[in-house]
This record gives sequence, structure tokens and C-alpha cells, in this order.
Amino acid sequence: MFLLFAFLQTSFAQSTGGREVYQFLNLSPSARVTALGGNLITVRDDDINLAFANPGLLNPSMHHQISFNHNFHLADIQHGYVAFGQYVPAWNTTLHAGLQYITYGTFDATNVVGEKEGEFKAAEYALTLGAGHELYERLSVGANLKLISSQFEGYDSYGLAADLAGVFHDTARQFTATLLFKHIGGQLTTYRPGNREDIPFEIQFGISKRLRYLPFRFSIIYRDLQRWNVLYDDPNSVEDVLFGEVTTDGGNQFFDNLFRHFVFNGEFLFGRRENFRLRAGYSHLLRQELSVENYRSITGFSFGFGIKINRFRIDYGWGKQHLAGGLNHFTISTNFREFGAGRLTN
Repeated sequence: MFLLFAFLQTSFAQSTGGREVYQFLNLSPSARVTALGGNLITVRDDDINLAFANPGLLNPSMHHQISFNHNFHLADIQHGYVAFGQYVPAWNTTLHAGLQYITYGTFDATNVVGEKEGEFKAAEYALTLGAGHELYERLSVGANLKLISSQFEGYDSYGLAADLAGVFHDTARQFTATLLFKHIGGQLTTYRPGNREDIPFEIQFGISKRLRYLPFRFSIIYRDLQRWNVLYDDPNSVEDVLFGEVTTDGGNQFFDNLFRHFVFNGEFLFGRRENFRLRAGYSHLLRQELSVENYRSITGFSFGFGIKINRFRIDYGWGKQHLAGGLNHFTISTNFREFGAGRLTN
């Protein structure tokens, strides 16, 4: 509680995106999430990867679920996540553990005049331990603890972050609502002595609804509840791709800023057991920050699919990040119970 109180006092004064350390924590953990706009905190099913961002989604259907994810990022950056779930009947609690990694490759080490003196590598890791508990029939809560390690040449930093979440789920109406506090915490050690930096704290709220007569579920997620202005002040940009010219009186700028808070996504679920799924998502923030002026593109949009073959679920997600390219994210998941082991007992 002291950590939460101390951090919330400073979170509202934090700078906008791109100014905090450990930004890799905001990367999508799985191909499914990538295909759905890079954010999915509102769906409560057996996907263990969803607990990385929202531990309130942990539930008994994730018992002995294991998932391997790898993301071929731009510029040969490699990013991935491995997760496993375990339900404990005596506590009516579902636990999970996950490891996130990102490797930036090999770089040339040069002196002040540009002469090469060697090479170095850069990488970051986060070990996530979490638990989710159903308080009442329609209300669940969860918490994650993330141990963070970051190494850039001779600069190292270690950090600690927590996620706290509450989830309301109405199975009869197939409706879910989530309130999430992400990355409460900070650096334990800094890259340079005395230079303490913020981590990407964020409050999110989202809803999800599955349609009654159509195998389709949509989600709407509002990001950065703790901060209204998420605009990047670019004096060279005078045109908003979707909303027209940005005026100094704040007319269209208001709507641009508003929609930067939202992530929209939808998922078609085909088959009696939903073994085939089609997905799409849109992030206006991503589109506005990574689009190139005077060039039309589908930056901010993402697509993907999932299919279950025998005991394995295979997912692919593609997200357009820039004119330079996009993400190719792959996931393979299974459940040990489908191999006749690890059956859930009361």
C-alpha cells in the first residue's frame, strides 16, 4: 500500500509517452493482442496471455494453460513472452507466471570521433508473477508483480512494478467491464547515479460485449485515465489525418486528443467451440504518432486470426507500425489437461 500511495502522488505529473523508462512493458504479449490493437483487458476466457496486462482476468479455465509468443519487431528487434497458469482450488485463486523479453541486437561501440572500438548488446526482461481471485459471482480482482531488468551496454537498471485490476463479468449478458492500474512502481537502481526516471504508469478502463445473434465480440478501451492531454506537440504538423486541420483554438484538436485515448477492436468467433477467429483493431494514438505527414497508410490498424488444430491453438497478429513496416506476431498455446495430465480437482 505504501508503494501504491507514494507512486500515485507523482504519477499525475509524469511526462507524455516516450519519456519514461521500461517502455517495453507496454508491448503486446501475444499475437491475439497485437491483432486487436495492442490492448485487450476486457475479455475473460482461457487465454493465459491476457493476465500479463490484467491479472483480474485470471480464472480456473487457465489452469495448466501454457503459451509461447514471439514478435518479429521492426529493425530485427526480437520480442517475446512465455506464460503458464495454475488454479488453486483451496484458495479459489488462479496463479500465473510469465517472462517477457526483448533483445535489440548488436551495436557498434565507437569513440567520440566515430571510430569503432567493439560491440555491445542491449536487452530487457520482466518476470511477472500474478494472482486472480473471484470475490463474488460477477466480480474478480487480481494483482501482478513485475521484476524488471534492463541492460544497455554499461548502463543497467532494475525496477519493480505492480498491476492492480478489478473486473465485472456478466456471463448472462456476455458483458465485461475492467478498471486497471498498470505499472505502479519505479526504479530500484538507475542507469546513472542520482538520475531517477519514471516508468509508464497508466490507468485504463474498458468494456467488452458479445453480440447475442452474431458470433462477434467488440471491446472499447480508454487509456490514460490519469492524464487528459496525450497530444505530442509537433510544430511541423498542421493536419490531422482523420479530423482535418488542427487549429490553435482547440476545435478539432479536442477530438484528436479524445480519440487518442481509445483503442477499438473486434473478434469474430466461428464454430461451436470457437476454433477459428478473425480479429481487427485500431489505435488512434498509434496512427497519429507514427504516421508520416503527406503519406497515406494504414498505420494504427491491426489484423489477425487464430485457429485451433488438435490440442494446439495457433495465432497470428499483424500490426502496421509505420511506412517502414509492421509487426509479425506468432503464438502457440496448449493445455496440459488435453494430454490427460494435470486434471483440475476440487
